[in-house]
Amino acid sequence: MIYNASEYNFKAPEILSRARRVLIKPCAHYPVQYPVSTSRELISKIIAGIRKLSDADIIILEGAPSGAPMKSIYKSLSYDFQRVVLLDVNDCTWVEVDNPLNKPLVIPTFWVPNVILSSDFLISVTPLQVINGKGNFSISNLLPVLPSSKYGSGKTGWDALYNQGIEKVLSDLYFTLPFDMGIIEATQKFTSHGDPTKGEIEHVGKIFAGEPYEVDTEVSRTLNIKTDYLELIKTSSVELERWT
Repeated sequence: MIYNASEYNFKAPEILSRARRVLIKPCAHYPVQYPVSTSRELISKIIAGIRKLSDADIIILEGAPSGAPMKSIYKSLSYDFQRVVLLDVNDCTWVEVDNPLNKPLVIPTFWVPNVILSSDFLISVTPLQVINGKGNFSISNLLPVLPSSKYGSGKTGWDALYNQGIEKVLSDLYFTLPFDMGIIEATQKFTSHGDPTKGEIEHVGKIFAGEPYEVDTEVSRTLNIKTDYLELIKTSSVELERWT
């Protein structure tokens, strides 16, 4: 689960050999290079690892907080991979998906891009970020797949969700969109106290990879970073087990 960043190469799990479509969700909603955004280098390694095992279609999906077109942001980040489709959340067809929890914390259904549901393997890959004192890892990286036009753009891009308690929203989203893998690019730790494009940078030299809840928990524990949605997910998991 923990790797030295300088030696890391993505080893695709065997299940990918049967996949027809793989979706990668980077952190790429601002035109600012790593550690604000997922680095082109790491995405290239993930793509190469997939290609060693599978000829599946590979899709990169992201949405900007302001609802601005992603095309220029992808270009700024040099996301120009061969045989990879770059999609903008706001250009997708959205479908309403039920939260499987018997008692959702705040959101009973989410509008999400249909391409997520038609993908066979889902990867969330994000830099190691601490925003306003809280960890921003692979599960919180899922928020931009929700269309900002439906959830209120505002300062955050999803003000309607933040107003309901973003930690609870992320817990509900984790169960509704079960991504298969989370990868935390922790070559550096980025700490921001307001502006998510500006902050302090600290060397860590690691890559964390695994199931999203497990990998976010490992990062939070190892680096002693406060991540409130993890405890909510743990509690909701117990409730879900009681009803299944």
